[in-house]
Amino acid sequence: MSICDGDLVDSNNSFAKQREKIIIDTDPGIDDSMTILMAFQTPEVEIIGLTTIFGNVTTKDATRNALLLCEAAGYPDVPVAEGSPEPLKGGEPRVADFVHGSDGLGNLFLPSPNSKKIDKSASEFLVEKVSEYPGEVSILALGPLTNLALAVKRDSTFASKVKRVVVLGGSFFALGNVNPAAEANIYGDPEAADVVFTSGANIDVVGINITTQVKLKDADLEELKQSKGKYAKFVCDMCKFYRDWHVKSDGVYGIFLHDPVSFAALVWPELFTFKKGVVRVETQGICVGHTLMDQGLKKWNTSNPWTDYSPVSVAWTVDVDEVLDYIKKTLMKP
Repeated sequence: MSICDGDLVDSNNSFAKQREKIIIDTDPGIDDSMTILMAFQTPEVEIIGLTTIFGNVTTKDATRNALLLCEAAGYPDVPVAEGSPEPLKGGEPRVADFVHGSDGLGNLFLPSPNSKKIDKSASEFLVEKVSEYPGEVSILALGPLTNLALAVKRDSTFASKVKRVVVLGGSFFALGNVNPAAEANIYGDPEAADVVFTSGANIDVVGINITTQVKLKDADLEELKQSKGKYAKFVCDMCKFYRDWHVKSDGVYGIFLHDPVSFAALVWPELFTFKKGVVRVETQGICVGHTLMDQGLKKWNTSNPWTDYSPVSVAWTVDVDEVLDYIKKTLMKP
């Protein structure tokens, strides 16, 4: 089975220099895969690389899936750099194969890619590209933040040189999806998330309190299936497994669009509102992975673990209808 026929034709080459350079740090994953295909169909961005991480699958499988997606989009030469196989503190990573299937793509078991990962590690690649284009590269972080934390540790200037980091993660003043306290990406490596959130980088965080508001319902999936979208059949085939899990887990007859919503926040931030505050991550106890933002509503009498760190921007509201419309139209592009 192949994802699609033919190659993606970029009709915006004359416009390429104005496009925003992005690196997608990813653990594909069904909704990651949807997002990557959307990004390759979006003229406003230029994907200069993918970096891979565990989460929805192992890091090795994430690399395989990233290579497959680049080939399917007609960009087999986009570099794919493999990331850390484990969290910062070591140990076995949490892998959500029960959500995405054992292959991460809804158990479609596609043929192996022809292209290969590059020799550089994900953190090396991130540091290299951000240094090559200081102030120009944005990172869309769709999995645990291990690679970004390693980049921060590798290069003390990394945080100041990256243009923007859009993070899918956290569950701000809402329940998590791993347990009541934590969202999966942050739970996957809480130490790394805390390093990134306190690094001083320009960060937008999109939590699942936002992304769970935007759903592709069964009727939407059927509309996508009947469309002439370049990747419509592949996406719908992949989503069968994902949709069935949503029914069992959440009673949702459809799918949450976590990663595509985060991509929308990168491309169309005006469809969201944000609040600024310092975010810290719990790294021990029953609330491991919990994200808590100081909203700046109180002048503290003494210093605390939030004191003296740079604030990040946390998504607070979303225009659900506009974001859903944008995602559907992008997925239905022929």
